[in-house]
Amino acid sequence: MDAATLDRVRAYYDDFGRRWASGTSPLYEEWALGIAADDDLITRIAGLDQRLRQANLLFASARWLGCPLVPFPEWSTWLRAHWDDVVAVAGSRSTQTNEPNRCATLLPVLSRIAGPVALLEVGASAGLCLFPDRYSTLYETPSGSTRLDPVTGPTEFALACRIDEDPPTRMPDVVWRRGIDLNPLDPTDQDAIDWLATLVWPGPDHDARAERLRGAAAVAAADPPRIVRGDLLDLVAEVAASAPADATLVVFHSAVLLYLDAAQRRRFADLVSTIPCVWLSNESTGTLPEFDAQVPDDLDTSHRFVQTVDGRAVALVGGHGAVYETLPFRS
Repeated sequence: MDAATLDRVRAYYDDFGRRWASGTSPLYEEWALGIAADDDLITRIAGLDQRLRQANLLFASARWLGCPLVPFPEWSTWLRAHWDDVVAVAGSRSTQTNEPNRCATLLPVLSRIAGPVALLEVGASAGLCLFPDRYSTLYETPSGSTRLDPVTGPTEFALACRIDEDPPTRMPDVVWRRGIDLNPLDPTDQDAIDWLATLVWPGPDHDARAERLRGAAAVAAADPPRIVRGDLLDLVAEVAASAPADATLVVFHSAVLLYLDAAQRRRFADLVSTIPCVWLSNESTGTLPEFDAQVPDDLDTSHRFVQTVDGRAVALVGGHGAVYETLPFRS
């Protein structure tokens, strides 16, 4: 194994632990930093296909097989003993984190669109983020709490988000929903939902996420969205063209473009610019240079996505939808 590959894998796990898991999932932070300092595990992971090196995929695969949720020294012993089984699970599944709470960060934009709305999500997984209008949402604002319910009435669970501006006061009128995914998941498939729940990180900041996920899956299962199987680069224009002409089409995604290389991200951005739509993006810094150029140099983007609307940065949003901050981009 060449040294450059080993260094990249080591740096990735170190970054995952320090930047993403730190302060939100102590166990994943310890596991990731432990791997970064473990030459044997770094060599094993570097020998896998690129897709299988992902920390969340590796950790979730181990948890799927019943690994103990224990400190790194004991966990790493278990991992080495079950290495082939963990790799087999990782090879048969993927990191399709389907976080319905991200809908709370879509509503501030969607609620401002007058008239009917058509939603097209790229990287839709089981389509749980295609129902922002059907989940109750609790917003914490500088002036207090406010709740927004679906027009059909409140749901048994509620999304939760801290917002630094006036919260949405109306649900969008969604008349059409479509998704694109390499491996669509069926919200009526209990095994698929159990896997999505396993992808939720352990830790106090995430305990409510699994409960919300299962509640959202029940909503989606009652009216399963159509999710087209295939590559977003090949399908986005075609699927977008099938949206109703009398609705405002919104093409959106969260934490999807980071799985593409730089040339593919550029191609996707160029494709979306040719589609008559509102382009709503929640992605981490480093995704597209024109997005990064709008982020103040001293702004801490840890655990945050930059939300852009038609390429214009409008907010920092929590990776799992718990925060919506517009102040850094107010003119």
